[in-house]
Amino acid sequence: MSLPHAILTALLEKPSSGLELTRRFDRSIGYFWSATHQQIYRELAKLEQSGFIRPLPQQPSRGRKREYEVLPEGRAELTAWVAGSEDPRPVRDPLLLRLRAAAVVGTHGIGAELERHLGLHERQLAEYLAIEERDFPGSSLPADDRLQHLVLRGGIELEKYWIAWLTEALAEVSED
Repeated sequence: MSLPHAILTALLEKPSSGLELTRRFDRSIGYFWSATHQQIYRELAKLEQSGFIRPLPQQPSRGRKREYEVLPEGRAELTAWVAGSEDPRPVRDPLLLRLRAAAVVGTHGIGAELERHLGLHERQLAEYLAIEERDFPGSSLPADDRLQHLVLRGGIELEKYWIAWLTEALAEVSED
């Protein structure tokens, strides 16, 4: 149920067309909640049918995209969801399963995959740090920016964790 809430959040931040939303997902929200363009457009239709969003009135013009805004019912839905509770999801990562399988069948080839993942996490960390430097300069930020920065910091810390863990895993499999 989180994709509709991610869309409501994005639309409350800024009324947008479906295309603008997909671009924003690719640049920000998608770092921690990914969705395909099809999923976003499908969810927009459902949110509109539910009375949570509506298209903004616009002047008739060929090729103009419909922009959506959140209605009071959509804000109430998002507010209720924010105040709700949800258990953490269990980790389900194929790399962890591969490493567990390597304990049984041997580590041949797993080192290359661990190195590939290490490179991916190092690049993601560099991207997050660049975003932090660009979007959150200084120490005195407004409350909404502080919360967005906190989400980014969570991503930064997760990437640091994966880099440390993968470095340890590589050392472990190289001993075999």
